[in-house]
Amino acid sequence: MRILVLGTGGTGGYFGGRLAQANVDVTFLVRPERAATLDQQGLVIRSPLGDATVSVRHTTAEHVASAGPFDLVLLSCKAYDLSSAIDAITPAVGDNTAVLPILNGLAHYPVLDRRFGADRVIGGLCVISAAKGPAGEVIHFGNGASVTFGERDGQAHGGRCEAIASAFAKAGVDHSHSSDIARDLWAKFTFLTALAGSTCLFRAAVGDIVGTDDGRRLVEHMYEECLAVARAAGHAVPDQARSRAWTTLTQEGSPLTASMLRDLESGQRIEGDHIVGDMLRRAHEAGVKAPMLEVAWAHLQAFEARRAR
Repeated sequence: MRILVLGTGGTGGYFGGRLAQANVDVTFLVRPERAATLDQQGLVIRSPLGDATVSVRHTTAEHVASAGPFDLVLLSCKAYDLSSAIDAITPAVGDNTAVLPILNGLAHYPVLDRRFGADRVIGGLCVISAAKGPAGEVIHFGNGASVTFGERDGQAHGGRCEAIASAFAKAGVDHSHSSDIARDLWAKFTFLTALAGSTCLFRAAVGDIVGTDDGRRLVEHMYEECLAVARAAGHAVPDQARSRAWTTLTQEGSPLTASMLRDLESGQRIEGDHIVGDMLRRAHEAGVKAPMLEVAWAHLQAFEARRAR
């Protein structure tokens, strides 16, 4: 399996780097200046699961067409970069290429389906806290780093998900080939929306929020709104996943925040529209009352407006 990974940021750099470290056939699509850095120092990973410096194959937008087509494109980017990311990978997508997005949320699927066809787009998500460091190194902050993927229509599609699972297994990456990827996507979407919405709204970690007089109750309301949207969409979050999420969202003393809050506090662009905004739009379409989501989204919109000035 020939795999193209878009970029060498925290997520793509980590998972693609682990695949390359295991001698899986991986090529990174990067900008020319990043290509020069990779030639000089390789792809550097700093992680509690093991540091690594890997010599990796790479290509640029100018040459990606001649490097492809690939069997799989691993698409990891911020939601606001989706359009440019799609343009970048399109020359590498052939008749038999599959695209595996591991972005947050769900709003990117219709966009990818329109561009490449729904049968080429595999459902996927990841759980990791990682970023690119000042010297271009990939910094993995926590012990968890997993990928979940599965066919959205439940069909075999030539066993391509089995091949993906084999590649991740060879690399020692925690992974799951899901038989119900929609369920898993909605479980993460509801949790992440509540986490991002609440920590950004209160500008605080989970433990600080639930330590206030009404914080736990307000977080519960926001998460329940998200769960109601999932039920309305026909993808009720299973009890076990819901219980696990609720424990995480209300853990006393927890330092957990969403990466969106870290982006917000550092003055960077945020994925507010793709996560909280999209969940609220789905709530309105389904007739689900969502006052906490409305407040959280208005807060994020105000931040973006002020940032734009």
